Amino acid sequence: MAYSPRLKEEYKSKVVAALTEEFGYSNVMQVPKLTKIVLSRGVGAAVADKKLVDYALDELTTITGQKAIATLSKKDVAAFKLRKGMPIGAMVTLRGERMYEFLDRLVTSALPRVRDFSGIKAKGFDGRGNYNLGITEQIIFPELDIDKINRISGMDITFVTSAETDKEAKSLLTELGLPFQKN
Repeated sequence: MAYSPRLKEEYKSKVVAALTEEFGYSNVMQVPKLTKIVLSRGVGAAVADKKLVDYALDELTTITGQKAIATLSKKDVAAFKLRKGMPIGAMVTLRGERMYEFLDRLVTSALPRVRDFSGIKAKGFDGRGNYNLGITEQIIFPELDIDKINRISGMDITFVTSAETDKEAKSLLTELGLPFQKN
């Protein structure tokens, strides 16, 4: 039997039924689903030190289990000594089983390690059913060895869903286990 992530099985068995009941979908294909998760990280100091982008790439690769790519600047900015095409960040796009595995690790082990954690803010929705989450310290991920980190920095995590509205997307992400703050 082939391996299937725990959250993927939970989505098929519980989340689809719960969302169908809540929103009254007539077809299973109408139920919104998580399409991809994008982790991105800007490294502003990379203009002066090129090694910082390599560290960011290594850390994102370790966290996700998938090779990260460098993001390049789109234009020249003389005030920042930035040239077009210079690497200034790192990103990873997760889909399929790796996406569900990452989400499971984020919810069960990484987010509870945040200091004074009381849930994530529900203000990060963009109006089209996608959610953005900012993390201030990458050391919340247990995959990283704290001794090998040279600089503590944050990252952005974007959850792209097939939901039409923010309300549907919030219900989907809540059912998948994201701990939103209670108002």
